[in-house]
Amino acid sequence: MRLTSCLALAVSSFIITATAAPKQLSGIYPHLTMFNDENECGTGAVVPWADRLWVITYAPHKPKGSSDKLYEITPDLKLTIRPESIGGTPANRMIHKESNQLFIGPYAIDAKRNVRAIPYSQMFGRHTGLARHLTNPAEKILFATMEEGIYEVDVKTLKSTELWGDEQTKKSPRKANLPGYHGKGFYSGQGVYVYANNGEHGTAAKTRPEIPSGVLAEWDGKSDAWKIVRRNQFTEVTGPGGIHGNSNPATDAIWAVGWDYKSLIMGVRDAQTGWSFFRLPKGSHSYDGAHGWNTEWPRIREIGEGDYLMTMHGTFWKFPKTFTANTSAGIAPRSNYLKVIGDFCRWNDQIVFGCDDTAKAEFLNKRKAKGEIAAPQSQSNLWFVNPDQLDHFGPLIGRGSVWEKEAVNANTPSDPYLFSGYDQRGLHLTHDAKETVTFTLEVDKKGDGTWSKLRDIQAEPNKPVFTEISPQETGVWVRITSDKDLPNATAEFTYRNNDTRTAEADAIFNGLAEQGKPLTGGLVRARDGNKRSLSFAAVDQNGKDIGYYEMGADLTLKLTDDPKTHSFTKAHTKIPTAALGIDQASVIYTDEQGKRWRLPKGEIDEKHPLGSSRIAREVATERDLLNANGTFYELPARNAGGISKLRAISTHNRNVHDFCSYRGLLIISGISTEKTDNKHIITSDDGKTALWAGTIDDIWKLGKPRGKGGPWFGTSVKSGQASDPYLMTGYDKKTLQLRSNKNSKVTAQIDITGTGHWVDYKTFELETNHLIGHEFPQAFQAYWIRFVSDQDATVTAQLIYR
Repeated sequence: MRLTSCLALAVSSFIITATAAPKQLSGIYPHLTMFNDENECGTGAVVPWADRLWVITYAPHKPKGSSDKLYEITPDLKLTIRPESIGGTPANRMIHKESNQLFIGPYAIDAKRNVRAIPYSQMFGRHTGLARHLTNPAEKILFATMEEGIYEVDVKTLKSTELWGDEQTKKSPRKANLPGYHGKGFYSGQGVYVYANNGEHGTAAKTRPEIPSGVLAEWDGKSDAWKIVRRNQFTEVTGPGGIHGNSNPATDAIWAVGWDYKSLIMGVRDAQTGWSFFRLPKGSHSYDGAHGWNTEWPRIREIGEGDYLMTMHGTFWKFPKTFTANTSAGIAPRSNYLKVIGDFCRWNDQIVFGCDDTAKAEFLNKRKAKGEIAAPQSQSNLWFVNPDQLDHFGPLIGRGSVWEKEAVNANTPSDPYLFSGYDQRGLHLTHDAKETVTFTLEVDKKGDGTWSKLRDIQAEPNKPVFTEISPQETGVWVRITSDKDLPNATAEFTYRNNDTRTAEADAIFNGLAEQGKPLTGGLVRARDGNKRSLSFAAVDQNGKDIGYYEMGADLTLKLTDDPKTHSFTKAHTKIPTAALGIDQASVIYTDEQGKRWRLPKGEIDEKHPLGSSRIAREVATERDLLNANGTFYELPARNAGGISKLRAISTHNRNVHDFCSYRGLLIISGISTEKTDNKHIITSDDGKTALWAGTIDDIWKLGKPRGKGGPWFGTSVKSGQASDPYLMTGYDKKTLQLRSNKNSKVTAQIDITGTGHWVDYKTFELETNHLIGHEFPQAFQAYWIRFVSDQDATVTAQLIYR
């Protein structure tokens, strides 16, 4: 047992307080950071109860307990570690009204804040969900584990009875044996318990997102088998009653949120008609993977606004509490975000997000662009956000398909797909039939299940079609029908909102080193070994050592005499350079397979003043930032699409030197030596160096993504040989410039799904040395673009993003 645990048992609780008013940056209070000794420290649940905020953290795969804690936070932000803590991998929470208790993780907490823990020896497993009992809800409650264990618990005595054995245990004779694994959601109503998992066993799940994965299933509480509802990845299962359970369990809707490789999936169960399913766009691909590891716990929760808040795949969604199959209007995207969120609630007039910030293990997320970085101690924090901020984080994009390289039966409608909530909308259609196909678009205008024809789209053989959807074409949902059987068809929707940002960075970045300004930099890392501090090996503008500094919860950057740790930090936080290069045409990123991907150039020197700068680093669990020639990108983990699903976040054109995650904050080195009163600049106690600190989602405010580049710039090309792919994702106004030294035809090809699904966009006829330009339609989007010439020639293909 750790020393802190021993001390905690000697008193009623162990209290961590700030000696003065707690410091806060961008909604992050560093003194509230939660740590454990395991490979990950995610926030499983945050619940207001008995005049406190209760929080649990989890470790990966600890069904018998861990060093994680139950935390109690007062309204003035004093944090208490409860001595009853037994850890584990919990993310379950429910308020049981009849007994007036909060059940959170393995704990039951009464109205006087007395805590009882149910030992894992009594209820083995990774607790993922709670549900009201179907026949005796006043006296019993059901727990579910991530491995399909189901326990019935007496709310007074906490005695547990195993109903279905956790698949990790060999002694239990009764197993659910559901397909998939990695359980997430659990809820009850309409005479059934509903369980969801979002992963798949096996090596294929780590590399092939299209394989069957996950399940949505239900059980009536009496039968000897579960009923499979849908074989897809599902996470949240809840209803209008949310954390309390449905008020009218016989008739209230049950909602299930999930996804597959094509799009998000929204399921709703109606007491009369059963399950219906809809599709929604993905705002981020960092959550993808058939293994299901990258999602954490997406939620739908009441936040005091009438409509609920839903988190899923990097989008904050407005979710109507009246959502049913025939009253389905009202789902709307609010903004995109970068944080990894496990749970959230409204508390003290703010939205509190429990995050998954810094993991000791990189799991499957190693890449040469990051190099070898000494592992930090796992840690996470809370993020306090004013409700009106939810509409103002990242500008919205949404991508998804109803068909992706699959067989389609004639006159059979696709799943309904969200048609509202975005400024710019487009649709890519492809097929491989040998004759012209008519695709019919229908819309459900009111979300009441009534469909009407919108228009027909003709698609000739081997001619992909991009259709821009006008603002006048309205409806809640859209679906597509083909007039012919198709052995291989794709229908990919691309949505975005107008990006109103300018090139100017917000004032919170004043002091982050601009071009030509003297600066200090250095290497940063969150320490391991329960030190709970930040290491900073600082250098001056010539790259020479200034000294070694440390920073703790008080955000004071102190010069520290620790030569050993200084040397260790420099040796084990080195900046690799091999993955990134620049030529006349553009920035070049080379992945682990040696494949080259091209990105725009910013308005910044190709060589950093300090020689090199950090290319990529994990800044939230299994999520990386890529920093390439003045632009930050969201870089999904390699097992979630990796570089192929890259998205431009912001163009900063600053001399960022290094960055990392610490106590829920994003820390950046590369600070101007000029004075600033910006509170996000933390100057050292000796005044010789400084760091920037904020939250990951601040970087949306650095400036609109922009730049210039392409795969060719006076490049000698071979006939029929495709160029390197060049990024299009995350950019607004797009212009193409082409030139060839001989008469030739150059075809622009686009990857419409980010999976290497290349189709012809347009063929340009070039006259010798004549520059031509092309403006892409306002609603046009694609993941990547490449070019093919019909002649051996010297060709320039450059794109300008504004």
